[in-house]
Amino acid sequence: MNEDQPWPGTWRTIGYQVLTLPVRLVQFVVLVTLLVAGVATTIVWVGIPLLMAATHLTQWFADAERRWLRRMLRTPVADAIRAQGDGSRVRNWFARMADATTWRDLAYLLVSFPLAIVEFALGVVSAIVVPLAFTVAPGVGWLHGKLALALLGPPRTQRLEAKASRLQASRARGVDAAEAERRRIERDLHDGAQQRLVAVAMTVGRAKAKVGQEDSELAGLLDEAHADAKLAVSELRDLARGIYPAVLGDRGLDAALSALAAKSPVPVAVTVDLPTRPPAAVETTTYFIVGETLTNAAKHAEATHIEVAVRGDGDTVIAEVTDNGRGGAEMRPGGGLAGLADRAATIDGVVSVSSPHGGPTMIRAELPCAW
Repeated sequence: MNEDQPWPGTWRTIGYQVLTLPVRLVQFVVLVTLLVAGVATTIVWVGIPLLMAATHLTQWFADAERRWLRRMLRTPVADAIRAQGDGSRVRNWFARMADATTWRDLAYLLVSFPLAIVEFALGVVSAIVVPLAFTVAPGVGWLHGKLALALLGPPRTQRLEAKASRLQASRARGVDAAEAERRRIERDLHDGAQQRLVAVAMTVGRAKAKVGQEDSELAGLLDEAHADAKLAVSELRDLARGIYPAVLGDRGLDAALSALAAKSPVPVAVTVDLPTRPPAAVETTTYFIVGETLTNAAKHAEATHIEVAVRGDGDTVIAEVTDNGRGGAEMRPGGGLAGLADRAATIDGVVSVSSPHGGPTMIRAELPCAW
């Protein structure tokens, strides 16, 4: 639940300030009486039931306060998450007594009574003196809501964990959406623009075949247009594969990496051992990390052999690319290896480099299947 306190309505705030004083008085008297009597008589065991009753009423009053705050002051305070025992009444009570939420509830209830006296006076004055209703009352209500969020809201650690979970879920949706968008672009290029260019190339080819020898200039132009159309088809096909290779979506990592290995000028051995197919974002990231690493090894490493090993380790996909080249590869800011690390980081992955001078070089990517 969002924890930013909105500016409350004027008349709702005044109603809250006026109506809650009797309630706060009853809460304060009941809780203080039970707590004092319970502590005083604990030595003869009579105080235990009194303290258990005080704990129960503290939670009941605090939960009622949360509902009133949401309704009257629009305070986005969430329902309490309380510690539980093993089911027995006494052990449940001990668990609640050890729970910080119980003590924060009690602190709010005890503090809110003296505040209620001040707020009641301001609420009555504001109801009579109309200009104050639009200036003082909402500000006091806003401050009360902030206090309630601090004491009745979840502890800071719990709030941070909830925020982290929301951000993690949001990023996961973003990664999935980006992956789906890449696949859509690849399909549109393959099924749309690429097919139309193929049709244009075929039409130009038929036109070239019908041009007579006497019109050499037109024939030359058609030859040039035909060559350009075929080149555009080839470039568009490469672009579509670069965005999202069709073989990866259709047949998975094993086939896609084998296709990459077949195109490499350096002999590549590929081993893929995955018990289940990983998410599309993990497959795509693995594919491009391996592809970029193979390209770098062929260009710079002077390698004669490369090994690609992809395996599953629990909920993580581990990809290792090892070459027998001259080594010395480093992850520099703005470099290709840093770019691979950045791509892996979008799904909480990690890329590491081991490349002593003289080789061998191993690029290792650890990509979680949940992020």
